[in-house]
Amino acid sequence: MHDIRFIRENPAAFDAGLARRGLEPLSATILEADAQARSAQTSVDTMLATRNAASKQIGALMGKGDKEGAAALKAEVEAIKLDLPAKEEAKRAADKVLADMLATIPNLPVEEVPQGADENDNAEVARWGEPRAIEGAKEHFDIGAPLGLDFESAQVVSGARFAYLRGPIARLNRAIGQFMLDTHTEIFGYQEVVPPVLVRDDALFGTAQLPKFKEDLFQTSKNAARDQAIQRLRALGMNSPESEFAIQEVMSADEDAVGRLWLIPTAEVSLTNLVREQILDGDLPLRFTALTLCFRSEAGAAGKDTRGLIRQHQFDKCELVSITTPEQSNDEHERMTGAAEHILQSLGLSYRRMLLCSGDMGFSARKTYDLEVWLPGQGKYREISSCSNCGDFQARRMNARYRPAGEKGTKFVHTLNGSGLAVGRTLVAILENYQNEDGSVTIPEALRPYMGGLDRISAL
Repeated sequence: MHDIRFIRENPAAFDAGLARRGLEPLSATILEADAQARSAQTSVDTMLATRNAASKQIGALMGKGDKEGAAALKAEVEAIKLDLPAKEEAKRAADKVLADMLATIPNLPVEEVPQGADENDNAEVARWGEPRAIEGAKEHFDIGAPLGLDFESAQVVSGARFAYLRGPIARLNRAIGQFMLDTHTEIFGYQEVVPPVLVRDDALFGTAQLPKFKEDLFQTSKNAARDQAIQRLRALGMNSPESEFAIQEVMSADEDAVGRLWLIPTAEVSLTNLVREQILDGDLPLRFTALTLCFRSEAGAAGKDTRGLIRQHQFDKCELVSITTPEQSNDEHERMTGAAEHILQSLGLSYRRMLLCSGDMGFSARKTYDLEVWLPGQGKYREISSCSNCGDFQARRMNARYRPAGEKGTKFVHTLNGSGLAVGRTLVAILENYQNEDGSVTIPEALRPYMGGLDRISAL
């Protein structure tokens, strides 16, 4: 969420930031909505002040015996009471128009973010390791099939973009996730969290998946009451005496009921919302990590990576989240990205660090690094981690603040999030980089303690 005061004071700079995102100027429209909201607030405040002043004067006039004057003021107070609800509703409506407008505008990129339209304009910042050249390299789905990677059974049970992992490949997948958690907690000081994977609307609004990216999410039943009303209607039959009442129940049921829950697309949602609506007094930064299932509809990915584990509806990911002060956030961004890089280096996987351009960053980010791992089977680098500094953008949506030492006021925290790493894509990278001619896969040394000492896995 953007600071309306910044837009009032810097409309040209705000529009320039939007232009870097490829968006048209919006400051004039926003400031018009802001003026209407402020005017509506003034109207309410004026009426309340008039009512309060009149109420005080009534007692004074009655004390002086001026019943006629008191009666006139009572009539004025009653008129205000009648008019006030409409004014308050107008204020709420004006506030909602402004809030809805601000909620759909992405964060502004910082100065060092390169200008560009898409991934082709991203800038390579660093590279680690030598990309492995494997003659006749296979892709992970061909390597994994004999090892227990089963897409066909998942297709029958759940449909496309799901997989069963069985036997040795399931154990390797588990080992990868446990190694990531241990590394981030023991070496980098992140606190391990087991968070909810079902969350309410407000949580997704706080991290900005809602309202703009609703189609990318999976949700539970929109409205249990509505579903129950429909079931009753079907049981009664359309021509029964009670059907008219049942139809009214269905029509009046709110489709955005409070009871709806969403499956998290990333543990960023659950972890960042740990500080929602709080004022933090302790030392910052706070660092959280979690290994969770994640769920994405991949609504915008039709035809992309239809084979294999790269783009699944359900996948494991080890997430990193930091809550910092504004002064800490840039250094924390580098530290978080370094923690993700440490995983890749420990596994001996070649990668490159990319600074995303303005047109390729996520909605909440003001600066993002992507880590792209080398896949010999595909013969190219593929994203395996994305680490973003969101500044105070999410904190404003969550009302998450901190109290600086020695100061009376509060400030919004800065939030950062990153993949440390996506487990399925790390499994892909290990299968392709450590494949052997006999169909086995060598286990990276860092993972062998998690595999009972095994140095390779072979066909089931």
